[in-house]
Parts: sequence; structure tokens; C-alpha cells
Amino acid sequence: PPPPARTRSTDVGSLLKLSVQPSRGLVDEKWKIVLQNATPSCSVTLHAHCTCEDGHNWEAFGHYTSDATGTVDGFLRPVPGSKPGLRMRKTNIQVPTVVTISVYQGHHNMGFTDRVLLASVVVERWYMAPGVRRIPITEGGLTATLFLPPGSGQFPGILDLWGGGGKLVEYRAALFASHGFASLALDYLTCKVTTDTGLVDDEYFETAYRVLQQHPQVMGSRIAMLGLSLGTSITLKMATYSDVIKLRCAVCISGSHVQPVGGSLKDILELFEKNHKKAYVNEEKQVIMRNLLLPIPSEPSLKADVGRLQCSLLLVVGEDDQNWPSYESALDMKEMMEKAGNVHLLTVLSYPNAGHLIEPPYSPHTRYSNFVSVGRREKITVGVLCIWVCLHYSMIHVSSLFFHGHSLHIRCLSN
Repeated sequence: PPPPARTRSTDVGSLLKLSVQPSRGLVDEKWKIVLQNATPSCSVTLHAHCTCEDGHNWEAFGHYTSDATGTVDGFLRPVPGSKPGLRMRKTNIQVPTVVTISVYQGHHNMGFTDRVLLASVVVERWYMAPGVRRIPITEGGLTATLFLPPGSGQFPGILDLWGGGGKLVEYRAALFASHGFASLALDYLTCKVTTDTGLVDDEYFETAYRVLQQHPQVMGSRIAMLGLSLGTSITLKMATYSDVIKLRCAVCISGSHVQPVGGSLKDILELFEKNHKKAYVNEEKQVIMRNLLLPIPSEPSLKADVGRLQCSLLLVVGEDDQNWPSYESALDMKEMMEKAGNVHLLTVLSYPNAGHLIEPPYSPHTRYSNFVSVGRREKITVGVLCIWVCLHYSMIHVSSLFFHGHSLHIRCLSN
């Protein structure tokens, strides 16, 4: 990345000044948009635009009236009438997301390309901080990428698992490295080994753990696993039953412990396929899949025995998750751990009105998104409410505290 420039301003005419701070920073940094020297009580629209790597345009806007000093302090929301089902995901994290912030006179909801531009500023948002190193990993048949923070280490480690969409997703691991963690993003559904031998077994995840643990710049005794969706199933399975993987803690987002005990990844996926008739299409033509694992079974052989856990566990739950029964699963896991006497290891963050996709801070919100699962060619529109709850507890920052071993003085965030 180029040298950091914390502010950048554009003057238009003799008075109007639009500034964004920082003009270059990480994606989870708050940015402050200020318009100065407008006339008092002036109506303006602030507009943000970027084009992502798949060619889709992303826009947001806000309507404002300047105060008595001619100043506007901005906050933006999505442009109405946008194409539904899209999800913004960064694939090349070695280049920034470039966003143009513009100001227009009057209050407008669309048609910005046809309007007279008063001022604009171009800003950059990065997943990789300056000095973060990206290292492809193929050792042991892995398809993975290791991100190391600046400096010589040693660093606490994170094994980062995404969900059922497959592919090597790097942006979350890169962001964790930007916050001081050695992070290994792992593809376990569409990796090279699957083309040779079929779905991976437990040894694949244990190999990834060893690669991270044995790296000279990683604290081998301070490794965590982070799983989203299907990645939660793997994380709980490994944390509970593996003789190799010894975790400092585990973070599970929008997932469940329901799975055949002693089964493989193939067995977990077959459980979904067996219950596929429980999914249904709602009146908005969105596929609701949370019933695939409901009701939560009482049979011990059908769920990971979290009562065996010896490491801290953070569950992050969206109570409007329409993809997985993550809320019901969290309640059942809490009950299991209470009976086993290890509930002191459990922290639950439960967000009302939040859905399945709980992403890094300031990711675009979407009511639902198109999802292409591994093994299927058709698109599945999953009815999920992706209200990213940044507030004071962003996912990156809460997880960072948890991984560092600090106490979270909260069991359930319900407001």
C-alpha cells in the first residue's frame, strides 16, 4: 500500500470544501465526512460510489441540511431500487476498495450521474494494513493463505474457516492480521485435495493447525479457530474431539453444533441433503433453510458434545438468521454446558433483527443474497437479514478481545 495519508480535501469554487478522514485506512475504521463552507440551511446530498471486482456498482447516499455555520457531518445509506441479492465481497485484498464521495445540491435519491457535481473526494479502504504479509500455503496438500502482521512476531494465531460457498476467502484473515494476529484462511470445500480424493477429512484441518502452530512467528500455545456457518460445524467438531488441535479459544458465527458425532465433513453435508425437504420458499421467493436442523435433536449422537470443551467459546448469533438455526443452537449449547459444568467457558452475543451474514464492520447491508453452494449449480436466494451490528461491538474488535484472552463483561447483548 502507498504511504498513509490521513486526510485529503477537495476545494470546489472559492468556498465549498469536502473532506473525508481518514482518506486511506482499514475497512473497519470509521470515516468522518464533513462538508464545510456551504451556505446555512443548504440542502445537499452526499453520495458514495465504488465498483467492485465483479463489475457491480455499489452506491449509498444521505440527505442533509447544513447548520448555521454551513457544515454537514455525513452518514450514508444504500441507494433505493438497487438490484437485489447481491453481496459485496473483496477477492483481491492486495488492492484497496476505491470509493468516490461526492456532494450534490438538493435532495436526490437516484440519477446521480446526470446531476451537477459540486465536490468529490476519492478514498481508499484496505483489508491489509501496511506491512502485512500474504503467504500462499500448499504444504500438506492445503489450499490456504497465511497473513502475518508487520514485525518479527511472535503473534497469536487464528485458523479462519468460512462456510458452504467454498473457495479461499481471504479478506477476514487479512483484516485480523492488520490487528496483530497471524491468520490462516483455509479452503476446505473447493481445495485442490478435493479434486483428487473427494471431501477432506479431519486430518486436513489438523494439518492446517500444525502449519500455523509450527510457524516460527506464531505463538504455538495461543491459537484460536474462527468458523462462520458451516465453518462453525468444523470448529466445534475439532475443538471438541480432536487430539491434535488444542485451542486457546473458539469463535463461532451463525452456525450450529448439530452434526453426526464421529462423522466426517461428508456426513455433515449429507445430513443437510437428507433434510432438504424442510427448506421452503417464502412469499418473496427467498429460500428459508433454517429448518434443516430443526428441531434441535435430543439424541447425543446428533450434536457435538460441547460439554467436553476445555477452551473458551464465543457464539455470535443473529436472531433473525433464516439460514441456520443459530439462535436455537446457542440456547441448546448453553444448556449442555450448564449440565456439564463448563458454562463458565461460554460467551453468547445474540443480536435481535440480525441475520446470517455477520460480516466485518461497515460491510454493505442486504436483506438477502444469492448463494451458490458447493455441489449445486443453481443460485439459492437465502432470506437473511444482514444488519451488521457495529455499535461498540464490531465482530473484528470483539473477536480480537476474545482471542487476546480478555474478559468480556457481557453474556448476551440483546439491545
